[in-house]
Amino acid sequence: MRIERRFTKPEQSAYAEIEFRKALSEIKNPDGSVVFRLDNIDVPAQFSQVAADILAQKYFRKAGVPARLKKVEENDVPSFLWRSIADEAELAKLPEAERYGSETDARQVFDRLSGTWTYWGWKGGYFKSEEDARAFRDELAYMLATQRVAPNSPQWFNTGLHWAYGIDGPSQGHFYVDPFTGKLTKSKSAYEHPQPHACFIQSVQDDLVNEGGIMDLWVREARLFKYGSGTGSNFSMLRGEGEKLSGGGRSSGLMSFLKIGDRAAGAIKSGGTTRRAAKMVIVDADHPDIEQFIDWKVNEEQKVASLVTGSKIVKKHLEAIMKACVNCEGNGDDCFDPALNTALKREIKAAKKDAVPENYIYRVIQFAKQGYTSMAFNTYDTDWDSDAYLTVSGQNSNNSVSLKDNFLRAVEADGDWQLTARKDGKVLKTLKARDLWEKIGYAAWASADPGLHFNTTMNDWHTCASAGAIRASNPCSEYMFLDDTACNLASINLLPYRREDGTIDIAAYEHTVRLWTVVLEISVMMAQFPSKEIAKLSYDYRTLGLGYANIGGLLMTSGIPYDSDEGRAICAALTAIMTGVAYSTSAEMASELGAFPDYDRNAQNMLRVMR
Repeated sequence: MRIERRFTKPEQSAYAEIEFRKALSEIKNPDGSVVFRLDNIDVPAQFSQVAADILAQKYFRKAGVPARLKKVEENDVPSFLWRSIADEAELAKLPEAERYGSETDARQVFDRLSGTWTYWGWKGGYFKSEEDARAFRDELAYMLATQRVAPNSPQWFNTGLHWAYGIDGPSQGHFYVDPFTGKLTKSKSAYEHPQPHACFIQSVQDDLVNEGGIMDLWVREARLFKYGSGTGSNFSMLRGEGEKLSGGGRSSGLMSFLKIGDRAAGAIKSGGTTRRAAKMVIVDADHPDIEQFIDWKVNEEQKVASLVTGSKIVKKHLEAIMKACVNCEGNGDDCFDPALNTALKREIKAAKKDAVPENYIYRVIQFAKQGYTSMAFNTYDTDWDSDAYLTVSGQNSNNSVSLKDNFLRAVEADGDWQLTARKDGKVLKTLKARDLWEKIGYAAWASADPGLHFNTTMNDWHTCASAGAIRASNPCSEYMFLDDTACNLASINLLPYRREDGTIDIAAYEHTVRLWTVVLEISVMMAQFPSKEIAKLSYDYRTLGLGYANIGGLLMTSGIPYDSDEGRAICAALTAIMTGVAYSTSAEMASELGAFPDYDRNAQNMLRVMR
């Protein structure tokens, strides 16, 4: 492919015309204590403090970056794309504490990303010449530094650590399809093939411990969360509570396993940072346990309310009982006998009226009798990251109910709805569709979950329907495709494309769309995946997601109301241009490198959706 330069010049650094500044990034607790601090970092001058903080706190590699590097020669790769490793001889000359450290300059991050994409693009035959590869690398570095585009978080976390610094580690159980042989391969390295994809859809079978089953899913999810990705699964194959097992017992039901997955997700910080794991749970509307699933977060929210209110009520009464004992002027043990201490009797009665457990009432009296004047009793609050929410389940996933048109028609007609067994399809319960619909509405109002998947519509827009149905989505639901596939994303910031006179630089916008469509395609080629199935299907279908951000900022800067015909027209035009250029670029790559492996079987479906 030929790569045009629009933002950079040959024989000049991509950053030549970009001003950088020194910055400080830190996180403090409410009491002023410092949690994180990184001083004297270099960021583009246009970066806000928030942007600098996100880069420093989330995306800078914090450890293992060698202070001295050397290049590794590769005969089939231009020298400017040779990867780097630690220069052990030079490092030995430094004090041990100075040999390895953190990234401290934004250019290190931009270079490792743009360099890695170009390195793999060169190996994959995406460029006509070395100059095209140089232009590609420089244009990407410039766009990152000027906040024109941002890839999804796993790219920032993982991409380039091996190429730029030689950082590596033992395999984490990932797989990839060798782009040169087409062979499914088990990874031997943690970072040589990075995990750049943010969005995964994973299948789960009704099997407890075997590959592809319930416990295996938690392992696959852990691989994704560790490297900063998110995942969604449809759990409708799992038997409902009380359904027969092959060994003669009864299933503990869907919810018991969802709670295990919820705890596992809550224990893993996404990408090793403070970012929470991203997880989507989908259940079909005809599952036997659908009612419990819908009510899950409603009930857990009620538990939090009970913990918060109850803890404060109990603390208030226990302190009053302790005070009645301590301030008593009676003789000997009289102060601890409610028959002789009227104040104590009054406080015990008040505590019992508010349902304070008797064992706590008499425990505090015993404490006072031993000479204590206070008793610690923790209270809880409704902060989303508080101990109250950590105590309950269901807090680490987005939950959605998958509906087909037949359910919606039953709601319209006030018809019956059947919940069916997973193995033999036997009807286990019949209820009114409107009752289930009302339950969904109330739960969403009370706890913000569940969301809805309109599955019939999703499959009407399915571009690869010949390969199977869409059953699930990633956590944010912008990616809806086959089970056991993945998508990597990037977002174009629209505001930098607005000229001073209010017009939009369409040529620059189209240039950006073209290059980043290539970036995302290369990212599929270089990636590793958490399972054999995802590695194979991601290679076969090569899904990617390019979008834009800051449409609101673009419109408001131009004085155009967000909710206006003009605003919608601009949004539609930009979307159409992005779609057209991305399709054109995809066709261009296919003409030179070949279409994705399962294209022929799905060609008519793709044309149907496009039309």
